[in-house]
Amino acid sequence: MAPVDTLFDQAIERYKAGEPAESLIPVFKDICDRAPKSSAAWTCLSWLRLLSDKPNGAYKSAQKAVKLMPKDPQARINLAIAMLELGKKGVREQVDAAAEVLMVADELREEIQANFEDGLQRRPDWKSLKRVQAWLFDS
Repeated sequence: MAPVDTLFDQAIERYKAGEPAESLIPVFKDICDRAPKSSAAWTCLSWLRLLSDKPNGAYKSAQKAVKLMPKDPQARINLAIAMLELGKKGVREQVDAAAEVLMVADELREEIQANFEDGLQRRPDWKSLKRVQAWLFDS
């Protein structure tokens, strides 16, 4: 059995190569089961669930990611999007926490912008993503 790091890297490459989010969810679920303290894996799982229109699972995965790494802006963004899609309160708090980190980390800012673009390519009519993107970048 390949080490978790290797599985994670291979799964990311499959995603970048255009593999559908649906087919990668079980792969990242397995990675999360094997490495439950990997906030990156939980963040990826929540993103894939959001792309697959599974906001409940995305919300739970994003909560775990944020708990493991509170300063990760992508985890906060995923949580905010899931909260919007589920009609939960507290979205602004998540967006503000992500914005705080993005103000001081230019390389993360570029990565997050690229993630928004990727999300809109894979799911063009994604209203919640567009709202969070506007809150973060249209100021």
